[in-house]
Amino acid sequence: MKIEFVTKPAAKAAVLVLLIAEAGKLGAHGAAMDKSLSGALQRSLSLPRFKGKKGEVTELLVPVGTAARRVIVLGLGKAKDIDALSLREAGGALAAHLVAEFEAGATVLVDPIKESRVDEAQIAAELALGAILRNYRFERFFTKPKPDKAQALGGLSLVVPKPAAAEKAMHRLQAVANGVALARDLTNEPPNELYPESFVARAKALSKLGVKVEALDEKAMAKLGLNAMLSVGKGSAKPPRLLVLQYNGAPTKKGDGPLAFVGKGVCFDSGGLCIKRSGAMYDMKGDMAGGAAVIGLIHALAERKAKVNVVGVVGLVENMPSGTAFKPGDIVKTLSGRTIEMIDTDAEGRLVLIDALFYTASRFKPKSIVDLATLTYSIQAALGTVFAGLFANNDDLAEQLTAAGKSVGERLWRMPLDKAYDEHLESRIADIKHHAEDSESGDAPHAAALLKQFVEDRPWAHLDIAGREFAGKDRSTCPAGGTGYAVQLLEQFVAKTEGII
Repeated sequence: MKIEFVTKPAAKAAVLVLLIAEAGKLGAHGAAMDKSLSGALQRSLSLPRFKGKKGEVTELLVPVGTAARRVIVLGLGKAKDIDALSLREAGGALAAHLVAEFEAGATVLVDPIKESRVDEAQIAAELALGAILRNYRFERFFTKPKPDKAQALGGLSLVVPKPAAAEKAMHRLQAVANGVALARDLTNEPPNELYPESFVARAKALSKLGVKVEALDEKAMAKLGLNAMLSVGKGSAKPPRLLVLQYNGAPTKKGDGPLAFVGKGVCFDSGGLCIKRSGAMYDMKGDMAGGAAVIGLIHALAERKAKVNVVGVVGLVENMPSGTAFKPGDIVKTLSGRTIEMIDTDAEGRLVLIDALFYTASRFKPKSIVDLATLTYSIQAALGTVFAGLFANNDDLAEQLTAAGKSVGERLWRMPLDKAYDEHLESRIADIKHHAEDSESGDAPHAAALLKQFVEDRPWAHLDIAGREFAGKDRSTCPAGGTGYAVQLLEQFVAKTEGII
């Protein structure tokens, strides 16, 4: 989708878009157009239905007095509430409307909004990001276009007084959009196409952006002792991999570790020998969404040349039933040296993460670690699809992530991390067991309690994003399908750490 910022609209612009705040007045562009249309625009705004609420649309078709075939008015909501998120959502609504009307693009006339703290350059860039996110498509398996299906937008032209300022803002936001698209692509891929080795192949493309990409195969993992992760992958014909990404955009200071992000990359989860029912298995291609978010984040940071040092680690496996699969009751020695008793082979994600977390903490000694995983059904039961669960051993880190999530619409709710949960993980025959006796209720905090023990006391947060990896229907800035959840959240968190916002 092409985005351009210009100082005036093209003479033959077919679709013009004006912006208005709720209960607000037309800006300079709108007032001038209304005059040329003998007040027709203002009359359309007096319709009882149109209030100028965020994402609300009204329009004139083939307006006499202008070369455009349609003029669209896009509501931005209350002026005092306009911010980056509301603008992204409005941009998404505009994209959805244009696509539904089979329009290939539009010219957006950006006026300053009185009482808003957001200037024209940022308004234009955030609207553009929302439109790009909503315009996403995953269509590589269609053999031919569907004639009755509206095609994606070709582009938007945004009229602003200072295009260079808008382009500067867009540089960062375009990188975010590309990172989200990559994460969505990976999540949407079918499991016969995306498995540990092919995931690594996709990640290697990041080397073109200056990212150092390593992939440990099963022999290297066995030599190091990542036995918990290897156990999960034993039942599959597709061997596991540990993917390590390093992006260094700032001078390295002695004793100053990177920011670390660890993702669960279970490319397909059948449940193993504790096999899932068929209805629960269909979406298990998305059990690598935490890993996809890590890849998308690092892509975004590298593309915009973020002045920060970051490491991403993704444990890539398939959890399949076979004669070689790991079994309930197995005991293995983890990378940390501690032994762990297996309870439920469908609780495999935490086994992948404990080795990946310990590897990250001990090798890179990071400032902080954030892990992401589609981990438990219980977090979905507790929070639905409004919030993802946040567990943390550090209040500052938890507050920073929560604030970042709120600002981009990927909201987090902090959950308890209490020592009482540790007691439920005590094993009679090993150092620890990987699952509490109660297999459903309270599973999310038990999983977090387990992970906490493998981060070497580093500031750490665990995001249980189960239920957030797919959208069942179109949302404001996301069509149905893979969401790329947490790429925007984590990029916002890093940007705040950099001091650029």
